[in-house]
Amino acid sequence: MKINTIDADPSADIFSPDFLVGNVGAPFIMGLAVGYFAKKMLLIALFLRGAAIVLLFVGEYYGITEISDINLQQAAKTATDAAKQSGDFLIKRLSSITSKGVSAAGGFFVGFKLG
Repeated sequence: MKINTIDADPSADIFSPDFLVGNVGAPFIMGLAVGYFAKKMLLIALFLRGAAIVLLFVGEYYGITEISDINLQQAAKTATDAAKQSGDFLIKRLSSITSKGVSAAGGFFVGFKLG
């Protein structure tokens, strides 16, 4: 009885550890780190902006400054738009790491959730 063996190309094996680490694991970890960092930086930026607004309110209370509600709302809208653009930039950049981009983008969202 003769046994026929098929020699498969190791680079075509999608379940090999080398393929999974290089195309799924490493981009996911990079996305996770970027998402975690992005959330922490967003929280720090929100804290600092909130502190600045409170200081402006205190200054207005003591008659040092005068704040227009329209200008305050416009500044908040501008900051929100900037945060959205930076988030879109990060997702677009992470998506270009692998051919499909799903692993890195998924890692980003997991990291953002954990952060």
